[in-house]
Amino acid sequence: MILFKHEIKLNLKLIIIWSACVGFSCFGCILLFGGLKESMGEMADAYAQMGTFSSALGLDRMNVSTMEGFYATEMALIYAIGGAMFAAMAGVCMLSKEEEGHTSEFLNTLPLGRGYIVCWKYLSAASMVLFFNILCVIWEAAGFALAGETPPGKSLALFHGAQLLMQLEVGSVCFFLSSVCKRKQTGAALGFAVLLYVMDLMCRIVPDIEDLKYVTPYYFSNATDIFAGGGVDGSMAAVSAAVAVISFGAAIVVYGRRDLAA
Repeated sequence: MILFKHEIKLNLKLIIIWSACVGFSCFGCILLFGGLKESMGEMADAYAQMGTFSSALGLDRMNVSTMEGFYATEMALIYAIGGAMFAAMAGVCMLSKEEEGHTSEFLNTLPLGRGYIVCWKYLSAASMVLFFNILCVIWEAAGFALAGETPPGKSLALFHGAQLLMQLEVGSVCFFLSSVCKRKQTGAALGFAVLLYVMDLMCRIVPDIEDLKYVTPYYFSNATDIFAGGGVDGSMAAVSAAVAVISFGAAIVVYGRRDLAA
């Protein structure tokens, strides 16, 4: 518990800054929609005629002149990429920063097993992701209230649930990376988060690589699929949860066997 409190306190500023950036962007977009609503009809027709690219972004299934369609095609993209990048950062720094800062030796002299340390570090990273999402939802709720718009209820809840699971998967994979590396691989983690989005976009555009949808968690958590009535693919969500659990377990095994003095 001491480790958990220490990590949350240490990363509190990071949580606030990232949630403010992503949350305020969504907040601003919600307010912006009111001023754009009248002109969005023509834009919706133009978007729907963009061919394969339109289909990949879900613009052929959602009407961007409605709040639901605007959220699914515009704001959700900000939320998805921003959330994945934050989760990647939260995970990749947890263990490797101890070695980079030369504090791992001290940490491991405490009467705590390595497995105990990894578990509390992982719980800290997962909690950071949870707090990030809660703060972002508060920003969104404030935006809907000020704009006088009705949130798209069930679809919005499903989207945020899927995003949380997606972020936990990305964060868990990066947490495993943290258990392997001696230095923080922040750049690699952020690149990984963006790469997964590119993979999602590509597998929607190019039929020959459609199987990439089983690799990237952006696919099952895609906003336009959820808001268009498709919901969340349970089997793909289960795969995402399994990847998170396996990554966590692998981190315990690898970190427990590493020679931290080397």
